[in-house]
Parts: sequence; C-alpha cells; structure tokens
Amino acid sequence: MAAASRLHNRRNGTTVVLLVFIVAGMVGLSFASVPLYRLFCAATGFGGTTQRAETAPTRIAAGLLTVRFDAQVAPGLDWEFHPLKSAISVHPGAQNQVFFRAVNRAAAPVTAQAVYNVTPTKAGIYFDKLQCFCFNSQTLGPGQSVDMGVVFFVDPDILTDPGTSEVRSITLSYTMFRAPEAASPTASAAPRSQPASLN
Repeated sequence: MAAASRLHNRRNGTTVVLLVFIVAGMVGLSFASVPLYRLFCAATGFGGTTQRAETAPTRIAAGLLTVRFDAQVAPGLDWEFHPLKSAISVHPGAQNQVFFRAVNRAAAPVTAQAVYNVTPTKAGIYFDKLQCFCFNSQTLGPGQSVDMGVVFFVDPDILTDPGTSEVRSITLSYTMFRAPEAASPTASAAPRSQPASLN
C-alpha cells in the first residue's frame, strides 16, 4: 500500500512539473508570437506588409501603375495627417518620393508611430520602401507641422507574376498611432520648412 502511494505521489509530481512547463511554454509563445508574425509578414508580404530595400532595381518596366495614398489617425491622437498627393503614376522599378503632412493639434508634444500596409495585399511583396518616416516614431511639438517623406519603388516583377500581373492600382495606407508613453522618441520631425529626415 505504501509503495502504491509513493508511485501515485511521484506520478502527481511529474504531472504538476509537466503542466508547469506547458503553461510556461504557452506564455513564452504568446509573447513571441507577435514578433514572429511581424517577421513572417515582412519576409513574405503577407497581409499587405511592404518590403524594405537598400537600393532601387536597375531595371525600369515600361508599364504604368497607379499608387494611391491614404492616411488615418487613430482615436486618441489629436493630429491631422494626410498625403500631399492622393495618387501618382509610377513605372515599376523607378524610384518615387511622396510626402505626408502631420500637424499636432494638441497643447503638448506628442510622439506617434505610423503603421502601414498596401492593398491589394498580394502586392505587398512587390512594394519596396527605401526610406520612410514610418521606420521611426515622430515627435511633434504643440501646433507643429511637418512634411514627412517616403521613398519607394514597385518591383518590376509585379508585372510578370501570374498572381499580380493584373494589378494596375496599389493603395499605400498609413494609420498614425500615439506611441506608448514609456517609449522615448527615436526621431524628431523637422519643421514644415524642411522635409523630415527620411532615414
């Protein structure tokens, strides 16, 4: 009887240890899932995630695409935010630059971060940014206005990929969110008289 009780206690102890490891593993995976998902989206263009490039391609395609621009401000952020041009025509492979204007209407400095995607989502893997205000958070003083730039190109392979060859219009969308209070500003925006740094 004592041997059976010891065996039962040992099994219970093993089960408890196993359950603790399972719970710890699940908690660890829950924290790792967001960065892993972002990494997956950045690598594949999934969900309209754009790509980041160091240089534009040397080949410029003859076809034309329309790139439209959209800007939103999340609730709780007292900013105006809009593109200076609503759309442009681009040759795939050609480098392009556009600007978005942000105005802080609050009575205090505010730091914000832009989140972006493209539609149709299948075009995300072909939309490459060389420089973008969205790579860093932006801090604007009370009433400050700034024009923030994006330098991008659309990969010419979009025209030959059977899954995207019919795409003739792409929309680049930004939503500006208030940065978490604990985060320190990583880039301050320049006054309107000069464009913000694109790095």
